[in-house]
Amino acid sequence: MDKLECINLFCVVARLNSFTAAANELNVTQSAVSKKIAWLEHKLGFNLFERSARKINLTDAGKSYLAFCVQLVEQINVTEQMLKGEQAKVSGRLKISVPSAFATHMLSQPVSDFLNQHPKVQLEVSVNDQQVDLYKDDVDIALRAAHLPDSGLKAKKLLDHELCYFAAPDYLEQNGYPSTPSDLAYYQCITYSLSRPSNVWFINQQKHSVLEFIKSDSPEFIVQMALMGCGIAGMPKWMVQDKLNEGALVELFTDCEKASLPMYAIYKNADYIPFKIRAFVDYLSRYFTEQV
Repeated sequence: MDKLECINLFCVVARLNSFTAAANELNVTQSAVSKKIAWLEHKLGFNLFERSARKINLTDAGKSYLAFCVQLVEQINVTEQMLKGEQAKVSGRLKISVPSAFATHMLSQPVSDFLNQHPKVQLEVSVNDQQVDLYKDDVDIALRAAHLPDSGLKAKKLLDHELCYFAAPDYLEQNGYPSTPSDLAYYQCITYSLSRPSNVWFINQQKHSVLEFIKSDSPEFIVQMALMGCGIAGMPKWMVQDKLNEGALVELFTDCEKASLPMYAIYKNADYIPFKIRAFVDYLSRYFTEQV
């Protein structure tokens, strides 16, 4: 058998976590997939998968071998492109994971511009506020607003989110204005459940516990609830700038120092970074630098 063909097949099975799904994607039989994986395991001298009646899982050796194989396949592809003189062309499938609010408010324009410049790119955008595993979920680039731990991934900073705190005029007329951030312990607050902890806001370089009235993992829902007069919320200022300008929302603590949250483009750490990934990350970096 062709070892490289079996390696490619192994990468697909590992991505889909299923022999059957891999067979369906590649339009081959499940028995053909099983035979090629078994042949590869025999050649390697160790098992790539733990098999049971209902599912398969990568072994520890399989996980290590997968990381090597992904880089190997990508390096082969880029070498072939270079030899063909196609390296300067941005093309192929590109899958990105983006937070919901950022995708809607901030990303549509640069993505549209990028695709106009590079029409051979097939873009798949997964809108997801949860952290994703770039290897397990087969994601090329994840955009995340967070202070990043050391994850072994590469990251490029795109911009800083200026946070602001706001409420509807009706809510403030009925309940009064909080004079200091410490007063938030006595006001209904609408919090973001994916923050840890969700009931603590960082203002004036201090942590302030707030009274959680509504908690949600949807930034758009949080803003909507604030517009409905349900309480005080905190979100990146670009999300609500129009509502602040219209007077539909009122910004609080304007004289206080608010926390700033960096936005990063995160991608796999490898000796070889596919050109399409580098091109997209560099484009976003230039775009948001020019917006500041």
